Amino acid sequence: MSDFPADALVLYKGRPAAVAEPGEKILLRLPDGETKRVRPKDIQLLHPGPAGDLTKLATPEGDLEGAREVLEGETATLADVADLAFGDHTPATAWAAWEAVADGLLFTGTPEAVTAIDGETVAAERQKRQEKAEAAAAREALLERLKKGEYAPEDAGALAEIERVALGTAAHSPLLRELDLAEEPEPAHRLLLRIGYWQPEHNPHPSRLSAPEGEPAVGVAPPGESERRDLTHLTALAIDDEGNRDPDDAISFDGEWLWVHIADAAAMAPPASELDLAARERGATLYLPEGVRPMLPEAAIDHLGLGLASESPALSFGVKIAADGTLEDVTVTPSRVRVTRLTYAEAENHLDEEPLASIRRVTDAFRARRIAEGAAIIRIPEVSVKVRDGRVELRPLPDHVSRQIVTEAMLATGEAAARFAGNEGIAFPYSTQPPPEERPEGEDLASQFAFRRQMRPARLRSAPDHHAGVGLAAYTQVTSPMRRYLDLVAHQQLRAHLAGVETLDQEALLERVAAVDAVMGGLRRSERLSNQHWKLVWLKQQGQWEGEGIVVETGERKGRVFLPDLAYETVLPLPSGTALNDRLTLRNTGVDIPALEARFSVR
Repeated sequence: MSDFPADALVLYKGRPAAVAEPGEKILLRLPDGETKRVRPKDIQLLHPGPAGDLTKLATPEGDLEGAREVLEGETATLADVADLAFGDHTPATAWAAWEAVADGLLFTGTPEAVTAIDGETVAAERQKRQEKAEAAAAREALLERLKKGEYAPEDAGALAEIERVALGTAAHSPLLRELDLAEEPEPAHRLLLRIGYWQPEHNPHPSRLSAPEGEPAVGVAPPGESERRDLTHLTALAIDDEGNRDPDDAISFDGEWLWVHIADAAAMAPPASELDLAARERGATLYLPEGVRPMLPEAAIDHLGLGLASESPALSFGVKIAADGTLEDVTVTPSRVRVTRLTYAEAENHLDEEPLASIRRVTDAFRARRIAEGAAIIRIPEVSVKVRDGRVELRPLPDHVSRQIVTEAMLATGEAAARFAGNEGIAFPYSTQPPPEERPEGEDLASQFAFRRQMRPARLRSAPDHHAGVGLAAYTQVTSPMRRYLDLVAHQQLRAHLAGVETLDQEALLERVAAVDAVMGGLRRSERLSNQHWKLVWLKQQGQWEGEGIVVETGERKGRVFLPDLAYETVLPLPSGTALNDRLTLRNTGVDIPALEARFSVR
């Protein structure tokens, strides 16, 4: 007990304390006036006392650095350090000496054995502490700038941390935590816009959804020579949207057969080839308003695209369509074709000319049959969203007859390929869709939206089954092998069968279906969210926008309104008595790009 006399200064949990009452359990007096009983082993003696007022243990003037130099290389007691540094050993100097030991810059050890740290180590530690202090000050200055909605050029490295969260490539950001912001993409995006580090045009959604960048980095060789049917005598028309860079289908008519020529991608990308594996990894071409990220390298498209050279290699589907729209016969052959490229607008001027007049006749019959068998014909206005030189362009997609002709020709090819594969016993990726539970009637826009809500998801299967959406008993997609991987797989199967070589079995086919399923959701969501993002940027660029909205759904207090000029849906309060299909004049009152929301009011 004599080691801790009454009123001695002791160390307890890093703080000074005074012995109020010695004993087996020592009663301590703490700086805040509270008392506490502790075991002797819980405290260390700093000075025998009297400790006096613990709140007045002010650090006296002294020379701790000088004491360190004298004691360098030696071990001393705390009392020795206090005497050397302050010229006396009092409770105040003992506490000051201990604080120097606890600080760890000049001394280390215990009250009984204090070691002076060598000068070189002290200098290095002092430099380290200075750098840490400067970094802390810089961090505090950064936080202050960000809170004010500003940033400096030197902040780029720190802001990259927030940028990674905004892009979805990182889940955590200490800087966001220090700003009391959620470590999530939307708050990070909002901050980067507020400080001006990102501009509103910055589209983070493909990155968040792990969409592929650029084009596949694989080598490309021209397709090898093989036996092909010469169909160059037919007028073959590749009809696409303006600016299309990957024409993969063209249509012809020979007086009896509708011919649909498809880019022969499988000739360049056979199963398990480097090009095939790269395409499988991507799943499909990603179409963004700011640019296209192709499934196949641009060099491959240059070789395969129909109409990009004087003659093009194709896999041609001959389909004989009866007057009632049924398929009477199907043939599939590798071919050579000469293709003329047209836009839909240009094709409208040739509808009464051959071959479009005859193609229109047979595809109209095919369409009538599909509708009679329950095909879902949903008419909701669409717009094309493109970014050119930093400006967003929204263009309504005209309801061209030529677009309908091409669509029906592609659907007929899908049915023909499904029938051919089924008859020949080829393992194939069939597209199926169960019928809607209800089928709303009416051609008005609200009925079209109600019909769309009733549609159930399409599924890929290894056996043919009814596809309610297109109104066909068996259907597959084969018309875009440069843009959709499973179309490429279908072509690989057809080419192998036609060449008399082994095709993929069901198990290998399903492996490829699973690989595509794993990535397609992210690709389609990237396209959908990117289109929405750029529509909001367009609204922001317009300033105060006003336009028409059509009520497509009503509720108790709010309703869903469709804006045809933007192909955009919004939910907002409706005037009393508003009915379905009412036309309202809307005014844009704000845009929240990080939240992908636009606000409107009814005029």
